[in-house]
Amino acid sequence: MCPQESVVLHPTAVVSPNAALGPGVRVGPYAVIEEDAILGAGCEVGAHAVIKKYASLGQRNRVFEHAILGGEPQDVKFKGERSALIIGDDNLIREFATLHRASEEGQVTRIGSRNFFMVGVHIAHNCVVGDDNIFANGVALAGHIIVEDHVFLSNNVGAHQFVRMGRYAMVGGKSKIVQDVLPFFITDGNPPRVRGVNSVGLKRAGFSEEAMRALKNAYKLLFRSATPLETVLAEMDQMADENVAHLNRFIRGSQRGFTRE
Repeated sequence: MCPQESVVLHPTAVVSPNAALGPGVRVGPYAVIEEDAILGAGCEVGAHAVIKKYASLGQRNRVFEHAILGGEPQDVKFKGERSALIIGDDNLIREFATLHRASEEGQVTRIGSRNFFMVGVHIAHNCVVGDDNIFANGVALAGHIIVEDHVFLSNNVGAHQFVRMGRYAMVGGKSKIVQDVLPFFITDGNPPRVRGVNSVGLKRAGFSEEAMRALKNAYKLLFRSATPLETVLAEMDQMADENVAHLNRFIRGSQRGFTRE
């Protein structure tokens, strides 16, 4: 642990002497920091929050009341082996969120930076979440899910294990996700369907008109023609746009299939 003067611990907080706290860490009332937990400089932990062993947080993360980070995976195969939860910098983790460490020896649940996890979000074992994502209240990710960057998941979205969610995707509230969510598009409903290009999100992110036009053309090729998928992907290869190229690679890399229009 860092020198006492560099951290602020509420008198009722329970902090293991074998936890590592960076300078400027603040720990609120009745919070628990277990052994082998790591909190980087400037992290704030709210009242009754729990940082479990083998959880590692980067700098300036805010963990709100009753959140639990690094809990054991909800996996019947888990036998107590050492695994980890690794979190980047500048994340907001709101009340009652649960982010679990990985299942299997040496494996990692990995969270990037600048994400916003709202009340009651659950991220299960072995997930990989990128940067700058927003998960609204009650979002639940099963195990082994990959979420790229700048993804917006509306309230109570539930996702099946092993699905992927592409960057700049938006998913409507209460959608049940059982296949990959394509990047740059809006997916919504039960069963979920692609509804169009995420134009508002892309515009806010600073995408140029040319880039948005290329994605709209790719959308039309994918969903508004009877052309076989391989032919469509070959045509997309010729569009010379980096975002369309990412969309193409994402589709080709799909193991569970992807949500259609």
